[in-house]
Amino acid sequence: MEMNSLKPTDFDFWLNVKTRWGDMDSLGHLNHTVYLSYMETARVSTYMDLGYSGIRNDTDESTILASMEVHYLKQVNHPASLNVGHRICRVGKKSFDTLSAIFNNKNDELLCTALFKLVAFNYETNQTIIVPEIIKRHCRPFE
Repeated sequence: MEMNSLKPTDFDFWLNVKTRWGDMDSLGHLNHTVYLSYMETARVSTYMDLGYSGIRNDTDESTILASMEVHYLKQVNHPASLNVGHRICRVGKKSFDTLSAIFNNKNDELLCTALFKLVAFNYETNQTIIVPEIIKRHCRPFE
């Protein structure tokens, strides 16, 4: 998988985001942390689309972010309409990976990509758990 050549067809779940004035930094483009916030919102939206309740810490099935690899490809200026794609691309025994990308809504230009490594986690026992079946069923590995 080449992170800087991803296409909209590589993704299964979508969220449209409109930038806000406060998302900009002092240089006039979106702050680097805002991209991560958009991708986190898309991950939560994906969980909701799946019917997975793993966004709460008071359940026996949840997730915790273990690591991320982010590639910033283009600057974004406000105002902009963006599409955030999301895909579960690897599932292990107790962890799984999600791929996310942000595209310009007007021309599908790839702006930012990220690979997130998540661990299935039980916050009540403070221990890792087996990846839930609902995540496994929606995994689409790259070939």
